Amino acid sequence: MDPTASSSPAGSPLIWREDGLPQSSLYGDVYFSSVDGLAETRAVFLTGCGLPERFGRQPDFTVGELGFGSGLNIAALLDLWRREKQGAGRLHIFSVEAHPLACDEAARILAHWPELGAATQVLLDHWPGRARGFHRVNLPGFDATLDLAVMDVIPALEAWDGAADAWFLDGFSPALNPAMWREEVLTAVASRSAPGARAATFTVAGAVRRGLQAAGFKIAKRPGFGRKRERLEAWLPPLSEMGEHVPAPRPQTLAIIGSGIAGASLARAARAEGLAVTVVDDPDRIAASGNPAALVTPALDAGGGPRAALYAQALARAAALYDAEPGAIIAREVLQLPASPRDPARFATVAGQDLFEPGAMLMRGDALAMTRALVIEPAVVTRAWSGEILRRRVARLERDGSEQDGVWRLLDEAGDLIVAADRVAVAGGAASADLLPQISLKPVRGQASWTVGETTSATAFGGYAVPTRDGVLFGATHDRNQTAVDIRPEDHARNLDTLAKGLPDLAERLAGKTFEGRAAVRATTPDRLPLAGIRDDGLLVLTGLGSRGFCLAPLLAEHLVAKLLGHPSPLPRQLSHLTESGRFDSPDTGIGV
Repeated sequence: MDPTASSSPAGSPLIWREDGLPQSSLYGDVYFSSVDGLAETRAVFLTGCGLPERFGRQPDFTVGELGFGSGLNIAALLDLWRREKQGAGRLHIFSVEAHPLACDEAARILAHWPELGAATQVLLDHWPGRARGFHRVNLPGFDATLDLAVMDVIPALEAWDGAADAWFLDGFSPALNPAMWREEVLTAVASRSAPGARAATFTVAGAVRRGLQAAGFKIAKRPGFGRKRERLEAWLPPLSEMGEHVPAPRPQTLAIIGSGIAGASLARAARAEGLAVTVVDDPDRIAASGNPAALVTPALDAGGGPRAALYAQALARAAALYDAEPGAIIAREVLQLPASPRDPARFATVAGQDLFEPGAMLMRGDALAMTRALVIEPAVVTRAWSGEILRRRVARLERDGSEQDGVWRLLDEAGDLIVAADRVAVAGGAASADLLPQISLKPVRGQASWTVGETTSATAFGGYAVPTRDGVLFGATHDRNQTAVDIRPEDHARNLDTLAKGLPDLAERLAGKTFEGRAAVRATTPDRLPLAGIRDDGLLVLTGLGSRGFCLAPLLAEHLVAKLLGHPSPLPRQLSHLTESGRFDSPDTGIGV
C-alpha cells in the first residue's frame, strides 16, 4: 500500500492518496489520470471508438466496458450520447467490475468534473448495487440502460448475451492486473462484438496487442494522452466483409394477453423500448395478482446456485421499479419466521450469500429479516403499467405471413378480430394453457382473507400476514389442481388456523371477525421455476410464476422484451436458461381452444 495514502472505509477497494487521487488498494493503480481523467476518457475511449460519429449509423448503440470503476467513462459517454445521438435510438451499456465502489466513493471522484453535470447525477441517482451478479438500471432522460456485471471478467463475458458496437478496455494496467488482459479475455470480447465493432484502450503493451490480433481485431497505435506516449485502437471487419445478412424488421406493435403482474410488467418494459402495446384480458378472468396487498419476496435457496441468483436479482430489480411507482409500496421489510428446526441454520446461510446487497438479509434471533422485501398495492402497479385494457376473451391466435414479417391476429369465440399486432405475448397466468395447451402448467387455487381495523408488520411463516391500506391480509390456501374461484367460509377458517400457528396473538385478535376474501388460480410448473421465453413460432410466453409473480415478473418481462428486440438481456445466460418456455413442451404445438 502507498505510504502516503489516507484512510478508507472498511471493505472499500480504494484508498485516497495525499495528492487527492483515488488508488486501488488491490492493484496499486490510480482510477484516473493525474493530468485530467475526463480529457483522457474522451481522447482514449470516446475518440478511440469513433464516437460520436458512429452513433448515427444505426438506431441503437451498445457499448461494453471492462472496468466500471468510478463510472467516469460511462458518465462521459452519457453526456456525449445525449448531445449527439441521432433520432429515437437507445444506448445500451454493459460494464464489468469485480470490486464495485460505493455510491459516495464514486460521487467524491466524479465531483472533479462538474461539467458532466446531469450525466453524473443520473448515474449516481441510479448507482448499481454491489451484490454478485447482474444489475440493471435505467438512466432516465438519457434514453440509456446500464447492465453492470459484478463478477470476474470471464464469467461476466460468458454470461452476457449482447454484442457491443464499441468496447472501452479500461482495467488497471496490464503490469498490475494481468488477469484482465489475458488472451482468453480479449477473445471473449471479440465473441461479444458486433460486426465492425471498435475497441480502445490506454495501453499498447505487447501482450494486449497480440491478444487483440489473435482475437481477430486489427490494431493501430495512436498518439497517447498525458504522460502516455501511445494508445491503442482496434476494430473488427464490418458487416460488408462478413457476407450478406438481412436483419429482421423491428417489431412495432405488441399485443399482450393478460393484465395481471406478468402482462403489466411486459407492457411497461415494451413501452419503455418504444413499442405500441395493447393489453387484452378476459373480462371474467380473476388474476392471481388482484388482492389489496401482495408480498414481494424471493424464494429462499441456501444452495446459492442459479435458482438463488435468479430470485436475488429479480428482487433487486422489482424493488427498484416499485420504488419508482408513486403510491405502490405499503410496507418495507418482511420477517420470515422458521417453520422447522432446520430453518434458522438455512436462514443464516442465505443471510451470508453475496447474491444480496449488504444488509438485505439479516438474522433476527431465529428469524430472517428480508429488509429489501416489500408489501405493495397490486392495483396501483398493474393500473399504471398496463394502461387501458381491452376486455375481450382471446379464443384463438392466427398468424398471416412468416415469423419475420407476419402479423398476428387475436380472435374471439366467433372468429372475429379483436386486435392485430406484429408480435404477441401470452401472460394470462393459469389461463395461458387455454391458448397453449402444450405448455406444462398446473393450477393451484388460493384464497386470501382480509379485514379492516387491525394492523401487523409483514411476516411469513408458511402462511403470511401483511398490512393493507386499512387492515390486515393473511393466507393463503394452496389447493392443487383446483380452478374454482368461489369464496369459501371454510377457507377463511383454514387461513385463520394457519395464522394461529405463526402469529397466535394476531389470530386471537382476529377471531370472530368477518372476513372479506378473494380466490384466484396460480400457475405453477413441474420444477417450480417460471416460463419466460420466445417460442419457435415467435410467441412470447411469461407465466408459471406461482406465488412469486410480484418478485419475478418485472425482470423477466425486461428479459423477454430485450430478446424480442435483439437487445442485451438483463439476465445472465445461465439464469435465462432456467426459464426457457419450451422446456416442458409436449409435441402438440396447436394454438387456441
